[in-house]
Formats: sequence, structure tokens, C-alpha cells
Amino acid sequence: MGRWICCLCSRAADPLMLLLVLALGCNPSTAAAAAAASPSVPHVKPSYSFGRTFLGLDKCNACIGTSICKKFFKEEIRFDTWLSSHLKLPPSSLLSYSGNYTDDAKSWRLVDITRLTSKYQHDRADKRICTSLLRTRSCSLEHALRRTQRFQKWLRAKRLTPDLVQGLSSPLLRCPSQRLLDRIVRRYAEVPDAGSIYMDHLTDRDKLRLLYTLAVNSHPILLQIFPDVEGWPFPRYLGSCGRLLVSASTRPLRDFFGATPEVAADLALQLLAVLRSMAANDLNYFFYFTHVDAGTFGVFSNGHLFIRDASTLGVIDKEEGSQPIEGQQEYKDIFSCLTVDCQSALVSCDSIRDQHSLVMVCQDLLPKLLSGKFLPAVQESIDAFLRRCARGLDDGGGASEAMAELAGILKPLRSCDSRFAYRYPDCRYSDKY
Repeated sequence: MGRWICCLCSRAADPLMLLLVLALGCNPSTAAAAAAASPSVPHVKPSYSFGRTFLGLDKCNACIGTSICKKFFKEEIRFDTWLSSHLKLPPSSLLSYSGNYTDDAKSWRLVDITRLTSKYQHDRADKRICTSLLRTRSCSLEHALRRTQRFQKWLRAKRLTPDLVQGLSSPLLRCPSQRLLDRIVRRYAEVPDAGSIYMDHLTDRDKLRLLYTLAVNSHPILLQIFPDVEGWPFPRYLGSCGRLLVSASTRPLRDFFGATPEVAADLALQLLAVLRSMAANDLNYFFYFTHVDAGTFGVFSNGHLFIRDASTLGVIDKEEGSQPIEGQQEYKDIFSCLTVDCQSALVSCDSIRDQHSLVMVCQDLLPKLLSGKFLPAVQESIDAFLRRCARGLDDGGGASEAMAELAGILKPLRSCDSRFAYRYPDCRYSDKY
């Protein structure tokens, strides 16, 4: 017995050895051999602890959707902090995050994980919903929003019509045509594709999510209804979970303000091409910006420039015509005020000219991209154009003529080499590039 106790004490620090000692008697050599032959305990990979609060699932159905939640929970979407020494979720206070996405657990690609608005604005809007509708400090957001007059109209509606979106702050919906609204319903990616302009395939929950998204930020809706696979200059929409959306990753244009002359000229030409396609396209939609900054546009790893943030894009239907609603300026409800000041003035579609977006870009982006990059004679021509453009092209010319003028200056300045992967080697054989 003494020998057994002594052996047990000497092995007690090793749990596996302790079990073997008890099972085999205290024969050290036998126990050691058995321990060596036993399979090792597999190393458990640390995992993200995805809280419903971080994703915003606790606020659904006042959220974007749930189409990509499985990817998060299966860890097929990982934040960059996955590789850090202390695995943890990034701060919930950030507006966007860099991440990695996979379909096969072998190949990974970069994605942007973004909130519709800042957490502060989300929290402020949530509090406003409860205090305005239920007179309480906290509440079930879904319960509160379901009781509103607007959502009750959505529940009864068979088709999304202009009166259902009147007063919403999104530039997309300032002067909507029925054709544009039908496109939203037909291509809404958070539900199975029914290919129908009628809302019969949308549940009450789906309608609330669509209405909430349109009220807070129309960026994910624009990515869905004008997809990149059809040639539209937006990053690919991959899905949403709670209040986070996932899209293809781009670097903001601000990262390229110090680029070489060849890269700067190439990006400026691409920017002009995007503005042209937004003003004239096969679907006869005219897109205009209500605001641009250094994060509005982004660049993919292959050098291709896209619209990174579509939240400030308005759309005018040149084919069907816009349908301003009676009392549009005066109509206000809780959905009109979720992220903006209810007293803020709304932009009239009648005030938008074809040069509207070009002038904004000439004022805020092109000088930062093109200034001080080129030989004196060329630089003087570019600077003179930008000054004239920033004043509003008051020489009577239109946006098309102005963009053609600047493109004529910039085209000889760009080169054809592998740095521009999106157009190489095509540029060697085509005058298009």
C-alpha cells in the first residue's frame, strides 16, 4: 500500500498518468508506456465569442439582415485580429473593420465589414425610437416600429410605391420613380430571389428590415440593386448579419494622394470614367453625389477604382421621370430622423445639374490627387482646369465636355505596365486604355 501511495503522489501532477496509475497499478514503466501510446489531447483552436450585441442581432429586426451570419459563426469570416496574440473582437465603437472571407477554408480574400452608421448614432437612434414612440428609456425596437403608421402601410402594401418612402432622408429616395422602387424589391438580396416587383415574398420581418435599412443608410441597397457583376462601379455585396454588412475590400482613395504621377493620372481618369457612367448608362439612371470625401472612392488590389461608399448617392430616373410626392418636404416621422436632424433641409432633385458631381470632385478630390505631380506646363494646364471646374464650369460648357478636356490632358501621362493589373496587358493592344 505504501508503495502505491508513494507512486500516486509522485504522478499526481500529470492527470493522464494518474488515471493510468489507478487503472494499471503503480508500475511506472507500464504506465509510462501506456501514456506514450495514448493519443495526445487535440489542441483546441481559440475562437471568437461572437456576441449578439456586437453583431447587432439583439436589435433585429431593426437591422440589415441575417444572410451571412453563418459565415461569422463558422469562422469563415475573420477579423484581422484573428492573428493577434490575444484573440478578441475589435472594438464595437469602430465604423468599419478589415476582415478575411473564405468559401473553402483554404483560400481567403479581404473584405470590409461595415456598420450602417456609428455605434453612437445607432444607440442614439434606438433611444429616440423608445422615447418618441413608447415614452420609455428602453424598449423592444421591433415592437415600437411595428406600431408606426408608416410600417402599418408597408404591411398592407403589395408593391413598394413612392408614398411608402416619402420623407426618408436617403438621397436614393429623394425623388423615386416606380421603376427604381420595383428594382429595389426585385433585387433585395436579404430574401430568396423571387424576381417579382410585388412584395408578396417579403415577410413582415423582411419588410421591417428593408424599411430600416433604407431609413438609416441606403449603401447596402445600392450595392444589391446595381451589382458589380453587371458592370456597376460598386464593390460586391456579400451579405449582412445584424447591423454589420460585408462587402469586397477596397483601399480608400486617400491612401493614393501621394502616389506617383502615372498612378495619380490613371486613378483620375478612372474617376472621370465612373462619373460618366453614373451620368449616362443603358438603364437611363442619373446618379449624383450629395457629398464626396477621401473615403467615397476606393481602389481594389488590381488598381481598379470603384465607389466605396454609396450612402451619399442620389438617383434620378431619366426614362420614367421622378415622382415628387405631395408634401414630401413636410412629411416627417421616426424613420425620417433615425440618423439625421429632422429639421435639416432636403435637396431638391430639380436643383441637380449634369455637372453637379464633377464640380464636387474638382473641389475636394482631384486637387489632392493631381497637385504637384507633373512637369510645369502640364501641371499648369491641370491646375487651370481644376480652378475653373471648382467654380462651377461657368463658361457655359457641360460636364461631358469638361471631362473630355481633362481626360485629354491626363491620357498621355499614364503608362501601360503590370502595376495596373486591371487593364494589363489589354492596354498593349487597345486604344481604349
